[in-house]
Amino acid sequence: MNAYFKRYTLKFKRPSGTSRGILNVKDTWFIIIEHNGKTGIGECGMFRGLSSDDRPDFETKLQEICQNIYQGFEVLYEMANGFPSIQFGLEMAFRSLGSDSPFNLFTSKFTEGKSDIPINGLIWMGDKDFMKQQISSKIEDGFRCLKLKIGAIDFKSELALLQMIRELFSPEDLEIRVDANGAFSPSDAIEKLDKLSQYHLHSIEQPIKQGQWDEMTILCKNSPIPIALDEELIGVKNENKAQMISKIKPQYIILKPTLVGGFKNSEEWIHLAESNEVGWWITSALESNVGLNAIAQWTYKLNTQMPQGLGTGGLFTNNFPCPLMVKNATLHYEPSLKWTFNI
Repeated sequence: MNAYFKRYTLKFKRPSGTSRGILNVKDTWFIIIEHNGKTGIGECGMFRGLSSDDRPDFETKLQEICQNIYQGFEVLYEMANGFPSIQFGLEMAFRSLGSDSPFNLFTSKFTEGKSDIPINGLIWMGDKDFMKQQISSKIEDGFRCLKLKIGAIDFKSELALLQMIRELFSPEDLEIRVDANGAFSPSDAIEKLDKLSQYHLHSIEQPIKQGQWDEMTILCKNSPIPIALDEELIGVKNENKAQMISKIKPQYIILKPTLVGGFKNSEEWIHLAESNEVGWWITSALESNVGLNAIAQWTYKLNTQMPQGLGTGGLFTNNFPCPLMVKNATLHYEPSLKWTFNI
């Protein structure tokens, strides 16, 4: 058995506004395992400025993992502790190696093209006209759940956008989620949440920056809008997970397998959430189609009917052609289409 890794730079079709600024490109890394004539492929989609493994020794750790690949998944997973995207890449690569195809990690009605995953339409940060144009386009495409990134333009303009949507669509016709990416301060968060609540939002992700457990606990208790923890989950040690959920008592958590250590750690979070009556959904984190495919196949087997955050495959000019497509506001897998994986 041998393994190696390669870095690949994904290029955005158009600059994409996030809380980490404007993105034009995004690096990702692939672990390739070869054994007995079979190939396993895993993606380590470390997200600069966000991932807890955005560290100078990231590629050093990848090299160490590849040199010790003979030790097997369990040993390597522990060796990659503190590097969640590498843990996920390993998990993906070993599952890929053990399947009939490198890209068929979980066989289901989804991979047979007989059942789809409902997804939200993602509205990127930008000026008011750009966001308005995206909203119109997503609604025309049949989306009945939109996720708006907020916190980049002035708050009044964001409220005006929400008002425009609600004048056209009732909460029964269109679900709206907003993601503040920690843009509010603890001192003004509740006032802003009160103003947002008049637009009957499904939830707000991460209203204040992560790591402020006491302040977030107060917000989750008093907010007129359900709060979803997102960045809050990044870098939390295993021994602190239960304490965080039981203390903050959020209404939802959002799981990005790349940022929390793969399926194994995500399933631990789900178990904790459900035992505390906390809802959850799954979101991709700007992986290539390789990582998105793995997340989608795993998500389908969780049997959740909520719209998931998995519509990011069409953002890049040099993504890998594959059977995934967005169709009728769902993520669809078309088995007749083939993979082209060339790095």
